[in-house]
Amino acid sequence: MLNNKVILVTGGTGSFGNRFVEYALENYNPKKIIIYSRDEFKQFNMQNKMKRLYPDKASCLRYFIGDVRDKDRLYRAFEGVDYVIHAAAMKQVPACEYNPNEAIKTNIHGAQNIIEAALDCGVKKVVALSTDKAVNPVNLYGGTKLVSDKLFIAANAYTGDKDISFSIVRYGNVAGSRGSVIPFFQELIDKGETKLPITDYRMTRFWISLDEGVQLVIRALEEAKGGETFISKIPSFKITDLAEAMLPGCEMPEVGIREGEKLHEIMITAEDAMTTYEYDDYFIIYPQIVWANKKQPNPTGIKVPEGFSYSSDNNTQWLDVSGIKERLKAEIGKH
Repeated sequence: MLNNKVILVTGGTGSFGNRFVEYALENYNPKKIIIYSRDEFKQFNMQNKMKRLYPDKASCLRYFIGDVRDKDRLYRAFEGVDYVIHAAAMKQVPACEYNPNEAIKTNIHGAQNIIEAALDCGVKKVVALSTDKAVNPVNLYGGTKLVSDKLFIAANAYTGDKDISFSIVRYGNVAGSRGSVIPFFQELIDKGETKLPITDYRMTRFWISLDEGVQLVIRALEEAKGGETFISKIPSFKITDLAEAMLPGCEMPEVGIREGEKLHEIMITAEDAMTTYEYDDYFIIYPQIVWANKKQPNPTGIKVPEGFSYSSDNNTQWLDVSGIKERLKAEIGKH
């Protein structure tokens, strides 16, 4: 899929971008991978790491300083690019709440800039990373990502006779990624703490690894016709079970849910179910819009029943404490 292709990853120095590049170099022979991001120090560190890990392949990597807010810079970066993976975003809920204008500039205006540059520069496929927080949003971050998702889906109406598609992948917090609960708990454990704070004893989350997130993006690149939202089937876990797995026998003081935080992650709502189809290990929400200029996707999966929803509390797959420990061994070792 990626052999001899030019791929650009916005926000490419983040957790996802690093793992995507590693996965691409391990499994394909891309012509070029462009890391598009704002922080030259992170690019410097990533460049050194990739040279060390992949001395025979790292020469295909290019490090492009730029911001998704800067349309002119995007146009320059997109020249000759086949696939764009849009991972850049302001993601921290408190930062977005306190700096709403900045979140809008990056997450919404930046998304529109990506779309316009891709349409004009001959890009073949765009896959945008979404989040569970875009579903029934209760904070500004989720609101901006909902708008971003709508923009990428609607972009398929403007392709004309161009050979390009826009699609979305959606998942929640990635296990072990920056800002997630696992490194937070681990930091407390490393300091010798015997208590792990729980915001709410009822809280559940999905568990998705970086590798699973990357593979979902690859699937979207392979299968998307335009406007689909891809969602992996992944297990759920209780936050209290995570704490027990990481620090057996620890105290778990309940500290109260934070502003903008949900008790459960939701990926598919009952309203989404009207156009959602189930496959062996993933779901696809198909667009409700019919575009006259595009071949419509032809679902081959099983239509989910009316009223179906997919959230971390009504999941059929669950990790218990022992299952979480097994996953932790794999994830902590990588990240």
